[in-house]
Amino acid sequence: MKASAKATSDKAAILTLKHIAERISELHELPKRHANEILTDFVELVTKSLKKGEKIRLAGLGILQVRKRAARMGRNPQTGEPVKIKASKKIAFRPAKDLKESI
Repeated sequence: MKASAKATSDKAAILTLKHIAERISELHELPKRHANEILTDFVELVTKSLKKGEKIRLAGLGILQVRKRAARMGRNPQTGEPVKIKASKKIAFRPAKDLKESI
């Protein structure tokens, strides 16, 4: 019984773009389709900007940026033998001070 209660609470904790679009459509009296299109365009804009190497600062939320990870040596945990890890890029998020304090 406890496992099913936990699974239910985990599902409730996930907020998707669809849920956000529904809430925005209710708050601003927009059709859900219109709010969903706006959010989809926002995600595309963020993606394109990150690909260009731009930082994205969202007031009250934080900063998104692409960081480069250098090539390095690692170890295979099963055999212990050294393995080369290629250089890569990652998306880093630095939360805003207001967001950190509110949580």
